[in-house]
Amino acid sequence: MQYRTTYRSPAGEILMTADDMGLTGLWFKGGKFYGDMPERMHEDRETPVFAETRRWLDIYFGGREPDFMPLVHMSGTPFQMEVWKLLCRIPYGATTTYGEIAKEIAAGRGIRRMSAQAVGGAVGHNAISIIIPCHRVIGADGSLTGYGGGMDKKIRLLNCEGVSVTKFIERSRVL
Repeated sequence: MQYRTTYRSPAGEILMTADDMGLTGLWFKGGKFYGDMPERMHEDRETPVFAETRRWLDIYFGGREPDFMPLVHMSGTPFQMEVWKLLCRIPYGATTTYGEIAKEIAAGRGIRRMSAQAVGGAVGHNAISIIIPCHRVIGADGSLTGYGGGMDKKIRLLNCEGVSVTKFIERSRVL
């Protein structure tokens, strides 16, 4: 069974979806992939994972790093899963680039290089935003890059973590 509910964050309404194994989605209302699934596939219902996710989000939007992870049930290709696991290792309040993630994957596989664009594609298909922190990834040139929830949300999330986004915004305007 698939379930859904919403969460009102300071950055806007968030849709949460889950199955019996864990959280399957977290999207800002109006974002790129918001509402991609037919409503008939999800039942409006409160579940323990939603309560745990709300608690995590309350801490996060309160400006603190949560010290636990809600139970998540990620679904994707092996490459996407590899990228998403690396996203989880980006420290709270820090950023990295698609290229750095690609280098880490290449090193782990014992190959010379990995495409940063392929990493970007996997990052862009992360269904569990914020908790799987795709908002912490920036362009190689130091510019802010796309975010499925909207650039204003990306900036807000980075600000929540104490990241000074001024330099990223200035760099983005130069380009």
